[in-house]
Amino acid sequence: MSYPEKFQGIAVLDHKDYKHPKKVSFDPKPFHPSDVDIRILNCSVCGSDCHSAQGNWGMKPKPHVVGHEVIGLVTKLGPNCTSGLKLGDRVGVGAQVFSCLECNRCKSNNEPYCNKFVTTYGQAYEDGYVSQGGYASHIRVHEHFVVPIPENIPSELAAPWMCGGLTVYSPLIRNGCGPNKKVAILGLGGLGHMALQIAKGLGAEVYAISRTSAKKEDAQKLGADHFIATKEEPNWTEKYYDTFDLILICAGSLTDVDFTTLPNVMKVGGAIRSVSIPDESQMLTLQPFGLVGVSIGNSCLGSMEELKQLIKLVSEKDLKPWIETIPISEKGVQEAFEKMERGDVRYRITFVDFDKEFGN
Repeated sequence: MSYPEKFQGIAVLDHKDYKHPKKVSFDPKPFHPSDVDIRILNCSVCGSDCHSAQGNWGMKPKPHVVGHEVIGLVTKLGPNCTSGLKLGDRVGVGAQVFSCLECNRCKSNNEPYCNKFVTTYGQAYEDGYVSQGGYASHIRVHEHFVVPIPENIPSELAAPWMCGGLTVYSPLIRNGCGPNKKVAILGLGGLGHMALQIAKGLGAEVYAISRTSAKKEDAQKLGADHFIATKEEPNWTEKYYDTFDLILICAGSLTDVDFTTLPNVMKVGGAIRSVSIPDESQMLTLQPFGLVGVSIGNSCLGSMEELKQLIKLVSEKDLKPWIETIPISEKGVQEAFEKMERGDVRYRITFVDFDKEFGN
């Protein structure tokens, strides 16, 4: 079989009709000397995919192939690749495919904060090519943004760590999550259930915070030491006054988070970090006195060094995201988007059977 001149993907052609994507062929980006081509085996579904497909973060050029939790096999290496990757290696790609790699941010392992950041889908490179994501036969990416996957991590379980896992690992590790720390995970969904496992794996005393006790059993199975149901404990911020070193907000929206009282449960010097990126119309309201002694901020993805650390932790601690699998296809993507819209996922979806849909 000759090497494909065009890649195939399941693409959104109309934001208003995003739940009816179509199979398309598209041109890959120009192949540069440090690039890697990957034949995709699995790609899991991130909430970002749905936001972007719907146009919640602005209109995207079409066709729009989303997906940025990619596992696949290396099929082509540029002549300047120096990372040690080999043809046939099983690797992962997350939500970033390019940065300048020369600025202070890149050199200090802060590539997601580089001014030349290119996300895995829907963003233009400097030459104008708009990136296409992982609901596809292949992906082409600079070797720096490719990570090897250990043999003991199944591909369908490896995929969610590439973005969702990394997104929560970065603020946890940067804010001191570890032994002798009390860490709360607010929101037990696709991101939160992985954050809970990671925090426990890092050695923290972990609290799961949810609106009701419906997910208490899940939280305990995932490793939570404590569970707080905020609607069932209306005075919970008083009960847990001065308790937490770190709270990581993994809720899909910030509108239900009371930033007026939340700082009360923090220790002095504690940190509240959010990885929620809701609809761009949402606004955050804070009272200045709520910031006294507490820092509040948002976190963006994570560095490639942090992704390598995370994959090592996942391998050593045998961490497993809770997933369901759906064969990749027009119908499969529609099903995934509908399940995400209903909130009917426990807790991630991974697409499988890429070879059946796109061929070898």
